[in-house]
Amino acid sequence: MEVRDATADDFEAMRRTAAASMHESYDSFLDPQTIDAALEEWYGADTLAAQVSAADALLYVAEADDDGVVGFVQAEVVTKDPVEGRILWLHVHPEARGDGVGSRLFVRAQEELLQRGAERITGVVLEGNELGTAFYEGHGFARAGDRTVDVGDESYAEALYVQAEAGEVEWESLDEYDVDGQSVFVSYSEADRGSKGPLYQAYSDPDRDRKYGYFCGACHSFDVSMSSMGVVECNDCENRRKATRWDASYL
Repeated sequence: MEVRDATADDFEAMRRTAAASMHESYDSFLDPQTIDAALEEWYGADTLAAQVSAADALLYVAEADDDGVVGFVQAEVVTKDPVEGRILWLHVHPEARGDGVGSRLFVRAQEELLQRGAERITGVVLEGNELGTAFYEGHGFARAGDRTVDVGDESYAEALYVQAEAGEVEWESLDEYDVDGQSVFVSYSEADRGSKGPLYQAYSDPDRDRKYGYFCGACHSFDVSMSSMGVVECNDCENRRKATRWDASYL
């Protein structure tokens, strides 16, 4: 699976994915006509084109080898001081759910928001969307408030979630990479905040028994080193985690 920037060539597949996702998640409390009206308003070609080109917005798709686009995420920077990034929508086609697509999209959006200086990351989900609520809570977010959003001609409650502090997150998501013919497994739930983006723990086995090293979330490189004092630094983009051990020579 590849997660990449969305382009105009993806718009039709994104609309199909959003339609399948929303009908699966919202049919229990929204009538089909309301969902279809929302899809037309939110995922028309002009609206998606504006999202792609907006300076503070980001839009990524997940593309499976055999199935094309199976999910996408929308996020944006919503405040500047302090910088807050917000995940607005995360859609995964029902047939692709349970395969880690949502987690990978979530991670990619989070990486970019952190690179844009986000000090706080929030997410929103319609009240009544039990799968969406479970996703945020399962990825270390806690409910922080409520607001309303217009869907068609009606207003609905929407829950606001905020990301927990590092170390409080308890979720798992592994992605397998081929590094010089060797399988390496990146654990997105084990992240340290670096100067430019997250630094993820990588393993040589899917059971996470043998550590491989680190994976840089800023430039997606495995060329990451760690000093004897615990300084982790990407040799490609200089993304850096500070020392975890005290050394008198630093004084």
